[in-house]
Amino acid sequence: MYTSTIVATLVLALAPPAAVADRPAEDFRNPRLPMRVRVDDLVGRLTLDEKISLLHQYQPAIPRLGIGLFKSGTEALHGIAWSNDYQHNGDVVTATATQYPQAIGLASTWDPALLTRIGSAVGDEARSQHAANPDVFGLNLWAPVVNPLRDPRWGRNEEGYSEDPWLTGQVATAYAGGIAGDDPTYLKAAPTLKHYLAYNNEVRRDTNSASVPPRVLHEYDEPAFRIPLQAGAATGVMPSYNLVNGRPNTVSPELDAIRAWSSQPLFNPSDAFAPGNLTGSEAYYATQAEADAAAIKAGLNSFTQDNTDPAATAAAIHSALDQGLLTVADIDDAVKQNLSLRFRLGEFDPGGGPYGNVRADLAADQRLARQAVAESTVLLKNTGVLPLRPGGTVAVVGPLADTVYSDWYGGNMPYKVTPRQGIAERSAVAFSEGVDRIALKQAGTGRYVTGGGALLSATAATADPAAQFDVFDWGSGIVTLRNVANGKTVGYNWSGFAADQPQPNGWFVQQQFSLEARPDGNVVLRYAGYESAYDWAPSYHTPYVVVQPDGTLNLGAATADTATEFARETLTSGVDSAVAAAKGADAAVVVVGSMPFINGREDHDRTSLDLAAGQEAIVRAVRAANPNTVVVVENSYPTALNWEQANAPALLWTSHGGQETGHGLADVLYGDRNPSGRLTQTWYRTADGLPSITDYDVIGSKRTFQYYTGDPLYPLGYGLSYTTFHYGRPQVSASTMDARGTVRVSLDVTNTGARAGDEVVQLYTHQRASRVPQPVEQLRGFQRVHLDPGRTKRVTFTLAASDLRFWDVTRGRWVVEDATHDIMIGSSSADIRATAQVQVRGETIPPRDLRSVRAENFDAYQGTILTDESKASGTAVAATAAGQWLRFADADLRGNPAAFTARVAGPGGPTTLQVRLDDPVNGRLLATVNVSATADVYSYADVTAALPRTGGRHDVYLVFGGPARLSTFALR
Repeated sequence: MYTSTIVATLVLALAPPAAVADRPAEDFRNPRLPMRVRVDDLVGRLTLDEKISLLHQYQPAIPRLGIGLFKSGTEALHGIAWSNDYQHNGDVVTATATQYPQAIGLASTWDPALLTRIGSAVGDEARSQHAANPDVFGLNLWAPVVNPLRDPRWGRNEEGYSEDPWLTGQVATAYAGGIAGDDPTYLKAAPTLKHYLAYNNEVRRDTNSASVPPRVLHEYDEPAFRIPLQAGAATGVMPSYNLVNGRPNTVSPELDAIRAWSSQPLFNPSDAFAPGNLTGSEAYYATQAEADAAAIKAGLNSFTQDNTDPAATAAAIHSALDQGLLTVADIDDAVKQNLSLRFRLGEFDPGGGPYGNVRADLAADQRLARQAVAESTVLLKNTGVLPLRPGGTVAVVGPLADTVYSDWYGGNMPYKVTPRQGIAERSAVAFSEGVDRIALKQAGTGRYVTGGGALLSATAATADPAAQFDVFDWGSGIVTLRNVANGKTVGYNWSGFAADQPQPNGWFVQQQFSLEARPDGNVVLRYAGYESAYDWAPSYHTPYVVVQPDGTLNLGAATADTATEFARETLTSGVDSAVAAAKGADAAVVVVGSMPFINGREDHDRTSLDLAAGQEAIVRAVRAANPNTVVVVENSYPTALNWEQANAPALLWTSHGGQETGHGLADVLYGDRNPSGRLTQTWYRTADGLPSITDYDVIGSKRTFQYYTGDPLYPLGYGLSYTTFHYGRPQVSASTMDARGTVRVSLDVTNTGARAGDEVVQLYTHQRASRVPQPVEQLRGFQRVHLDPGRTKRVTFTLAASDLRFWDVTRGRWVVEDATHDIMIGSSSADIRATAQVQVRGETIPPRDLRSVRAENFDAYQGTILTDESKASGTAVAATAAGQWLRFADADLRGNPAAFTARVAGPGGPTTLQVRLDDPVNGRLLATVNVSATADVYSYADVTAALPRTGGRHDVYLVFGGPARLSTFALR
């Protein structure tokens, strides 16, 4: 912060309110003035209370200056989300928005140009929605999500783009850049990147600390954020709920440090209610004043807390000022960053700036959505069944065959085209959802459960349509029940059960059940809504359903033994009906997959990669009934399709594609569009053997395609086509380059098949030798190439030596090593068609200098975790048990250091720290220091011990005798 700014803001803050109010208002509304001058002018006119009010998500109007309310945070992950009913001029308005494929689907297009067009269309719709109701639809869009998809079990996998951080950054830059527009100063809408940083698990997400070594932090987690910020495509980041290395991201000093990645001021809003977590579940600060002060100092400038009510946030910030935890200059700095966004959105320009009159072209958006569905579809297998020929009869079966599901971050679709409807425009359709239709008869009374009343009740004498339910299997024993009479899904509504929902929905997803078999052949009904995990919920203590004296169904039994038993009568078999539809059809399309609110989503990770057993039974039966079976898997994440890959004649994957699902899918099935989608994640054969979902060390745990050495079901970049492509011999412009050089890699790609198609040509590299473990492969570039049959195109990549850098923990900086790099070009990370090499004349990392070392910069470890050195800054290493160690490889001890010193905290009581050479157990013991008990985890003491003569180059191990924290050490 500049001294002149501090003085100026203090003078203004001390000026009488009347003097501030009497100043003319022209300057901040004058678009001819530099933006910074305009921002400073407006901040200078605000009272302290007004400034503080602007630090909340709902920035209130300031009538005396003619400033309206500003709401940050419109969700726009794959279209404007949460577009629900609202009041406008006394009327109820149902807002709809174009819904594109889920984010994982958009990335699977590997088409940045398309993503830019989609982002631009979303920005246009944001402008239209904002014009209709600015209080509901703000122009700060909370999208895209750029957390690399490190673990396929993450519940929010559908929201991300790829396990590869570089690919994620490219896709995010395209989508966010489209949203922002191409004006050098103004914004169509303002995209915020979510969620900073190292956030890929929902279990204990607000209290879990991701232990992220420096290499992983800099090489894996940061690039997806850095790339779009450096490109000017995003306007800020939202910190995630979790902690990184012991410190909540809401108060991470990195929020301020990343401002260097952008040429524009950054608007960094908190995640919903995250500031409250600092004193709540995280208990990181004693008071909210301390918490909010730390967040502002760290670089947060918008508090998403207490919904629309800013009072508590304002009170905490005032208290922080009174206690000296913040200065008025701190407030001014945050407010200027905050207001810069509003200026760039044109709010204070005549007519709203260059984008003030932008409105959506919904017809064009619909065409774009259809294209996106087709381009995102990945052909996993094809033995010649596809493409289908129009005409004839196609059996369209499966639980997702005639539905289009929305997800948590989806909006109201203006219409929905299901797979059945899309196929029916090309061929006659024989249809079955392939689900069992059942009736439940109370064992004691013989009465059927009916959905004919306000609440489900066991009162029906016969199994008429109101007493019939279709059972949808979503895996792990979870089913949903749809009433036949009204087509609505059964859910819990806190007073009982009713068939009144169009699909499973809501935060707690109260439409989930398990039909549990009893020894006598009957079943009991266990409610499995997500809130059942909370002890305040009725279902926590009594999750089983009982029939009340009035016949209604409600929660009331703690165990299956005390629940009401029902006879399950299968009226029609789902497998039988699917087989009946498939027999005699020219082809069968089986559409299976996930329900986005059930099979993994925000706050709920997956525990399995398997397809639901009931759905796989449909696939197997239809495959046996029809040799021309096509399996379409519509879900949001990698799935263990081992049987399907081995046995299905054709297999496709698509994300939940939005309103144009049926059209886009039919375009691919019938060959109007040649499939060109490519997977952006490794698809493992099983979840067995995957590291813990809370293990963030992708290098140490050998996860993602970069480090995984196993045999995946499908590799990153995988996807087939209806045609074939030949790769020519690559040509490299130079065989060597220095650390600042570049080379061009060129080759010819030819369509050798009979159909036009798009090939995604992918460039990978591998460093042959290094001081540290290097990735098996790293993605460095890709190009989507369209070729007619027999045509050839020259594809050229530019590879810079700086692209090959990695983080050197010995010196805490980026390095390009002297090494040979393999250049690999192919159709996927496992299908390399052409190779070359380039020698990089970089540097050789010298032996470690241990005269002053931060403990976090180890080369290897066992058992230890990274944690916060203090609440404000710094990272330390924490041991939790005896025998845990750190390794510092290839240390130069030729100077015969005489003493070992370390800065250690011992909150767990007295312990020891050993220094050994070359092995943590049997290596030569150089020293043992005693670590005394300290007051708390942040109280460090210096310990020292004499060292014998050593000499040479060795791996130095620090071995903990028990729980302790180590921040720095030295051998001198």
